[in-house]
Amino acid sequence: MSRKPGKLYVITGPSGTGKGCICKEILKEIDNEFSVSMTTRPAREGEVHGKDYYFVSEEEFLANVEKGNFLEHARVFDNLYGTPKDMVMKQLVKGRNIILDIDVQGALQVKKAMPEAIMIFLLPPSLDELRRRLEGRATDSQDVIEKRLGQALNEIKLIGEYDYYVVNDDIEKAVSEVKSIMTAEKCRVPDKVTEIIKNYE
Repeated sequence: MSRKPGKLYVITGPSGTGKGCICKEILKEIDNEFSVSMTTRPAREGEVHGKDYYFVSEEEFLANVEKGNFLEHARVFDNLYGTPKDMVMKQLVKGRNIILDIDVQGALQVKKAMPEAIMIFLLPPSLDELRRRLEGRATDSQDVIEKRLGQALNEIKLIGEYDYYVVNDDIEKAVSEVKSIMTAEKCRVPDKVTEIIKNYE
């Protein structure tokens, strides 16, 4: 059989739902690649161009915007961040799955740019549990935590835009469910079935 192209999996959810931990586990599987973002911010000590980020000038970043070469992009404070479309497509053609860990608003931009992306929304077991996790980080003030919880509720209301949801009440169970989604998607009959039929003629 000819090699199937890879799939783009967008994993998102409110802050504190464990996106990073779940993506880290999924990336241990063969043929999964993490999408590397492009940014105009300077590299920090130990960061590697092409591995942590693609570090570029603002002129180069804006040239990519003009060319339509971002699945999503945004300005965060004084710097620009985006997901380069050409880099993602290059890996998909090779048959590798791309995992994109991104916030909810960015995920919806990706869906608009690439409707075939598989959208997975991570939910906390409850807002009380989400509050406990955010407080457990000990990185935000109480005011910031309250804002994050309010934002989380607004983001959860957008769940109808997604293909799947996974409740992260247990990391191993959540990872297993995401893997199950990926297994099912691997076997999905595509809209154009001629390539499959040709393999048996």
